[in-house]
Amino acid sequence: MAGRAASALQGRRYTVLDHTFFVVGGASAIWLAYVLARASFSWGWGQLLFLVLFWALVAYLVLPRIHRILTQIYVPAYFIGRTRTSDGLLGDPVNLAFRGSEDRLRAAMARAGWTLADQLTFATGLKIVTSTLRRQSYLEAPVSPLLLFGRQQDFAFQQEVDGSPGKRHHIRFWRCPDGWLLPGGIPVDWLAAGTYDRSVGLSLFTLQITHKIEADIDVERDYVLATLAAGPEPVSVEVIRDFSTGYHSRNGGGDQIATDGDLPIVDVGGVRAPAAEPAAASPKRPPSTVAGTLFLLAGALEGALVALALLVDPADFATEGTEPAEALWVAAAFGLLTVLELGLAAAVFAGRRWARTLAMALTTLTILTQAAQTMWGDPVTPFEVNVVGLTLDILLLLALSSDRSRLFANRRTPTR
Repeated sequence: MAGRAASALQGRRYTVLDHTFFVVGGASAIWLAYVLARASFSWGWGQLLFLVLFWALVAYLVLPRIHRILTQIYVPAYFIGRTRTSDGLLGDPVNLAFRGSEDRLRAAMARAGWTLADQLTFATGLKIVTSTLRRQSYLEAPVSPLLLFGRQQDFAFQQEVDGSPGKRHHIRFWRCPDGWLLPGGIPVDWLAAGTYDRSVGLSLFTLQITHKIEADIDVERDYVLATLAAGPEPVSVEVIRDFSTGYHSRNGGGDQIATDGDLPIVDVGGVRAPAAEPAAASPKRPPSTVAGTLFLLAGALEGALVALALLVDPADFATEGTEPAEALWVAAAFGLLTVLELGLAAAVFAGRRWARTLAMALTTLTILTQAAQTMWGDPVTPFEVNVVGLTLDILLLLALSSDRSRLFANRRTPTR
């Protein structure tokens, strides 16, 4: 009993630290945008490069983190018939529900002419970008993650249009929690959000490059039903009229959406399921954890280079008023820090919660130290002297404080 209470207390402490680092990461990203804005005035011909860097920073780091912090406060966490983006914004509406096992649902979609979408990774994300630009077919193109029940979709299906992933039909599926009922006490096994991607553009709320959806989502809902009805095996459909009030709104990308509020429930229990497949592998290590590990390795490499420079030319170190012999001790210190940072990077990569927390704490301390030096340090020192190191530190904190990195590190059994 005492052990369980101690474990709960430790979990609450980690939660408080996670929230703190998440907010500090957002504030640091805003400060970094200011640093780049100030640095741009001395770049001269590099103004265009600055604009690109500034847009990337604001669109993919600053605005998403601000939205995530604010929506945590005012967007309800319970089911309201809307998904949420990874930034916390209200996403596409839930406009379909299903009854039946996963294998029967997958079989029904595949036999109705739909293709299972790839998981979104760095490689598949890069492939969909290049395929869209080149107007090349990518039948299994991934879809961006949307959250329902506090987690992203279990899988998604799509149909490509005109041989390019820039236009497509797609639908995301979420398994309902055990014993969960729709408002009104209606049992279903799956909820889904089907929309049609009409083009590629910029998100209204984050300025990120994203797909733009067709406003009338009821057309896509009815299209999904029509493909299932035309499949080789029968499915039954019942409709909950006015499940949600018909409305006009916007999704997480700022696209207008309109719906009549009806919710069809599709029963795929009569679909023949294929032979059972081996159990799916455990979730892969999130890209944010991999990125955090790489930033730690970059810091270790920097320390190793400093140690090497001290060993190669200790006389240059002595010009600062230090004896050349002392360079060996300083080099040894940097070498030790390098080894420790390598060990920390390995532990973060393995999913150790303590390592992730320690890395964020040390990085926060470094960022706060640089901020103090900037505000109260030597005014002669150029403000942008360590902008590269500052950027790496802030990117490290943003990566490790992300939700996906937190969930990965908080698993009971770290991945080896």
